[in-house]
Amino acid sequence: MESTEAKYCKDSRCVKISRVFPTDLNDHNTMFGGKLMAYIDDIASISAARHCRTETVTASTDSVDFLCPIPQSFSVCLTSYVTWTGHSSMEVFVKVIIEDLKSGDRKIAATAFLTFVALDDDGKPVPVPKVIPETDEEKKLYDTAPARAERRKRHRLESKDLAAHLTIEKFWNMQA
Repeated sequence: MESTEAKYCKDSRCVKISRVFPTDLNDHNTMFGGKLMAYIDDIASISAARHCRTETVTASTDSVDFLCPIPQSFSVCLTSYVTWTGHSSMEVFVKVIIEDLKSGDRKIAATAFLTFVALDDDGKPVPVPKVIPETDEEKKLYDTAPARAERRKRHRLESKDLAAHLTIEKFWNMQA
């Protein structure tokens, strides 16, 4: 395992650029949200692994906010990096910028926050390096991270409580 000495956000930064093709579209002729979500989880997992240099697992997709539709023939540029850490967990931010390849117009189409946990070779959580923000964007995300972490903690407890009331019976054995 690599040292837990603090690292800059830029050390975990990843970029993925893809073109939106007809096979990527939903019934509204815009990019299928599930396809974009797969891109988001993929790039975020690379940022998490770069930050801690161990195995990582997605603990949660905290939010994915679709801000505008993504038309065919546009490009999508995903940028991700670790914005904040707990003891063994990392918050990863993903920003999706679309570009009209004909006009060059660009805008943010989606943002996402995911949480990853660093694991040792036995699958046990291990400490991760702290992060050092440098840019205004990184500093804003870092400064607002503790509030998001508290919301995640509450949400996780609510999810566990809800799960305790859900059935695992086979649907054909369930009563109305």
